[in-house]
Amino acid sequence: MSQNETSLSGFNRRDFLRGGSLATIMTLLGGVPLVAQRPASAAEEKPAGPKVKCAVIGLGAWGREIVSTLLRLPQADLAVICDTYPAYLRRTGNLAPSAKKTEDYKTILDDKEITAVIIATPTHLHKDIALAALSAGKHVYCEAPLANTVEDARAIATAARDAVKQVFQPGLQNRSDPQLHFLVPFIRSGACGNLALARAQWNKKQSWRTTSPNPEKEKQLNWRLDKAISLGLVGEVGIHQIDQAVWFLNKAPKSVLGFGSLINWNDGRDVPDTVQAVFEFPGGVRLGYDATLANSFEAEYEVYYGSDAAVMVRDNNKAWMFKEVDAPLLGWEVYAKKDQFYRDTGISLRADASKQKSILTKPEDDVADQKTPLSYALESFVGNAAEISNAVEDFVSTYGGSDLAAMKKTLGEITLRPGATWKEGYDATVLAIKANEAITRGDKILFQKEWFELA
Repeated sequence: MSQNETSLSGFNRRDFLRGGSLATIMTLLGGVPLVAQRPASAAEEKPAGPKVKCAVIGLGAWGREIVSTLLRLPQADLAVICDTYPAYLRRTGNLAPSAKKTEDYKTILDDKEITAVIIATPTHLHKDIALAALSAGKHVYCEAPLANTVEDARAIATAARDAVKQVFQPGLQNRSDPQLHFLVPFIRSGACGNLALARAQWNKKQSWRTTSPNPEKEKQLNWRLDKAISLGLVGEVGIHQIDQAVWFLNKAPKSVLGFGSLINWNDGRDVPDTVQAVFEFPGGVRLGYDATLANSFEAEYEVYYGSDAAVMVRDNNKAWMFKEVDAPLLGWEVYAKKDQFYRDTGISLRADASKQKSILTKPEDDVADQKTPLSYALESFVGNAAEISNAVEDFVSTYGGSDLAAMKKTLGEITLRPGATWKEGYDATVLAIKANEAITRGDKILFQKEWFELA
């Protein structure tokens, strides 16, 4: 995506506390004023213009989740679905009976009516499809990681950077979630004190194996179990939590130390089912990442530990703060909702979690946000695709299409919905690739500056 990026790098503790009013602080930390700023549900929104004709390429489990989500977005018109596996095509066709079906993605790229393409194929197949889609003038949403090699990821990122007229959004869906945008200034402000360390985990007991009556097709479907093409747990799953930590900390890690073991699923695979990675950031802060397919206890969460408080993020990106007894009082805690976790009580940092609302109005049930991070991400992508398409059309009709520099400047001034950029997608992919290398080797890797640069 070549449009404006919002930076919060200058946000500090003084800015966070300055202004003095409880309402201001509660707005940042989940108070009542945030309720009005929360996006309307998809059912309440109406597209500003014509619907965006979309195609989904890759119809595995996640591809079907993407299809289901697009069908709920008013601005999206799911026109075509594509997969080389007929069984997946038939199964997804039951979800989207009005969508055309094809086994050849090139027919989608030749269709002038298709505006946006969502790529959800296996990671090692992203490159050719993404480059062809960008070359065909399509807006592209490419699942993360971008590729399984730095070279392929660099090729995609370079093409995305140079696609002036198009939106390119990698599938780092947390970057579109308003709840996490709401947490960024809190983490960066220093309200947790001096950040000491961070932890993230993803535990789910499952085999990762898919069966098929066709042995050759079964091998293709189980690409995640082949270390020659798979980035394993840290790449295919951990990339989202690692990218979130980089985003929250506003720093790039210096190194990664990795370990991997095959503990539970000794079925011929050569990809570890249990991994650990330790990312070292400037200043001595470390992120520990753990994932396993052998156990489901505590599932998935992230914790940021500071000298004044710890913040836990889990359950569809809801968050809680656990204060130290000697932490300074910021003034808003007495109004915040409290939840019990094991032997500790956490202060909710979710929008609309303040008890101030129940003081002013009648009590009401705690209703969680029903929209998923994927829903927010696709909503941003489709909305931005429509916005940029309209802006390009207006620019060409007024000035012609020859001055790409002027067009790029004009498009860069448009305020778009939040979504990951090609740069964030590329950086996260490089981190995931190198972390997987460290895990495979059981070694430490120092990140090199040139790995993150494009020509």
